Amino acid sequence: MANEFLTVEEIARDSLLRLQNNLVMAALVHTDHSQEFASKGDTVQVKAPATFDAKDWDTGDSVSTQDIKEDRVLVKLDQVADVTVEITSRQLTQNIQDFGEQVTEGAMQAIAQKIDYELCKLYKGVHHYSGDAGQTPDELADIAQARKVLNDNKAPFNQRRLVVDTEADAELLVLDAIVHAEKSGTTDALREANIGRLMGFDTYMDQNIFSHGRGTLDIQNTPTNITVSGAHSEGATEVDLAGVEDGTRVEKGDIVEINEKNYAVTEQSPVASSNTVTIKITPGLKESLSGGEVVERPIEDHTANLAFHRNAFAFVNRPMALPMGGAQGAVVNYNGLSIRATMGYGMSKKVNTISWDILYGNKVLQADLACRMFGSA
Repeated sequence: MANEFLTVEEIARDSLLRLQNNLVMAALVHTDHSQEFASKGDTVQVKAPATFDAKDWDTGDSVSTQDIKEDRVLVKLDQVADVTVEITSRQLTQNIQDFGEQVTEGAMQAIAQKIDYELCKLYKGVHHYSGDAGQTPDELADIAQARKVLNDNKAPFNQRRLVVDTEADAELLVLDAIVHAEKSGTTDALREANIGRLMGFDTYMDQNIFSHGRGTLDIQNTPTNITVSGAHSEGATEVDLAGVEDGTRVEKGDIVEINEKNYAVTEQSPVASSNTVTIKITPGLKESLSGGEVVERPIEDHTANLAFHRNAFAFVNRPMALPMGGAQGAVVNYNGLSIRATMGYGMSKKVNTISWDILYGNKVLQADLACRMFGSA
């Protein structure tokens, strides 16, 4: 009796389900998917969630209709998470369950970790924060401060998330309010990561939360402050600073305070010279500056725990075309996610290979709906 081999279609379908079960951050943010094929480097338009204004109305008045404000955001598909392994004919004669547990599960865990890592990196575009930089959140008051930031920014109450690192997780888990919190989730990874619902946040632990090391920007060796150099228009995304030490720079992801308003640095700055440096920021300046306004040096090193509404960030996924030539391939789409599986044979080494890959891009959609959460000194 001839051996029956697993098909690439069977493997692809099983892979997608296993990938969904291993994702954490991608299940917590706004997602955008279409079945149109794309390639790495393509830029796609993503519909941001619609927003409306509530109007006053009284009996006898005519209602005021509003256009649906579906802002379109450009997202570059600049990430391909890939796992390629050698496989034997013997492995391909297993049933799909055994093959999945032996081979596919590990591959999907690796891809999920890569996606998760890139989503956590979006903290660099978040300019709001709560607490004291460098302090680990270890009490409910720390969560309350993050909640206040989102409340002040009028973030919707539903679909709020709180994602913390392993150290904060260890501190918060022993609090009575968390020990008795109800835990739930929609996938295996979410259930394992879920700490509970606290102060309006669905709270999770994530091993990929970043530790941020601030740049070396500091005041020069005189009694003067760091100040804005020259006039800048409202909305400007580049700001010239004076009064800084030569040789220092600002790092991407640093948070600086300019005229008592916070901004996140979008690119590593040049090295300061002649006590001046130019930094790039997001959002654009919230007001016009005439020059001389005080600039605080970036906040201290910190772990970028994130409190956010779902619409703060976007995960954008598109399918990739099947390979040309003799390779076998299958693309599977389900529930806003797409993955490609490809099987081939290498003549030079005479081995079978299977490759899984997923094309995606990430974006900060609405930075005002997120903040970095620190503890209190």
